[in-house]
Amino acid sequence: MDRFDRIFELNRILQNARYPVSRKKLEAELECSRATVKRIIEDMRLYLNAPIKYDHAQNGYYYDQREGEMYELPGLWFNASELLALLSMQELLARVQPGLLDSHLNPLRKRIDALLGQQHAGEIARRIRILQIASRPAGEHFQTLAGAVANRRRLQLEYYKRGSDEVSEREVSPQRLVHYRDNWYLDAWCHLRRGLRTFALDAIRTARLLDTPGKEVPDATLDEHYASAYGIFSGPAKHTAVLRFSPERARWVASEHWHSDQQGHFLDDGRYELRIPYHDPRELIMDILKYGPDVEVASPTSLRNAVKERLRAALDHY
Repeated sequence: MDRFDRIFELNRILQNARYPVSRKKLEAELECSRATVKRIIEDMRLYLNAPIKYDHAQNGYYYDQREGEMYELPGLWFNASELLALLSMQELLARVQPGLLDSHLNPLRKRIDALLGQQHAGEIARRIRILQIASRPAGEHFQTLAGAVANRRRLQLEYYKRGSDEVSEREVSPQRLVHYRDNWYLDAWCHLRRGLRTFALDAIRTARLLDTPGKEVPDATLDEHYASAYGIFSGPAKHTAVLRFSPERARWVASEHWHSDQQGHFLDDGRYELRIPYHDPRELIMDILKYGPDVEVASPTSLRNAVKERLRAALDHY
């Protein structure tokens, strides 16, 4: 434990104690020497106004609660693990999309920095890294979209569809903002297509907030549509991919989470078989290809042939 962990733990021990706690028990609980226990108690009395008293008759320490209220550490107080989580959150806020919400997040960052400064956490901050890869900018309409999601209002979008290289206009009822694989997406009810669709934020050319209330889609319906199948491509799962990984690659894949409904087990020859529900195979194919010779698509035949064709097309370049 470090100093702040011990202060946090001592506060917890004294709050929960029905009788005075001996110094020897505190030494064992705080994993420190008699001198350290004494120093922590004095620091809490001096700097944190902790009402710690010593009972000579029972040879132990306790909180003096004669004021009628349970003593609490002043302000926001964090132990080492909570401080690490706070630092990670701060780093994530700064890196999830640089400049995206600066005007809103800067005041929060300043308060976090002040808390970290009080607890001398600069060394920990230097040891945290959050890396992003292949991320695309969220575009200039993030705040408009977020406001529409929060206020349940419709949007008029001009959207660029990369697959067909076309731009279309859509009126949508936004449901959720999704951050997936370092990129932002909008799940929405499309009134043009009369169904749920997913829009990449970086492909939204214009976004105009409408006065019309948005169509409400129940959470259960959203989950069934977006979460039942593999990847970002929506739709209910219609197929199950059966993938078999080599014994070497199985050491990693057996611990990986691909989908909430996945099923996996080791085969007699050391390979690992993974079953994944999917609707649209495009993203799944890309993820299969990155494993190269370490994976085989056992079924269905349509997915096996699609992967085979992609591998053949790639080989043609060489």
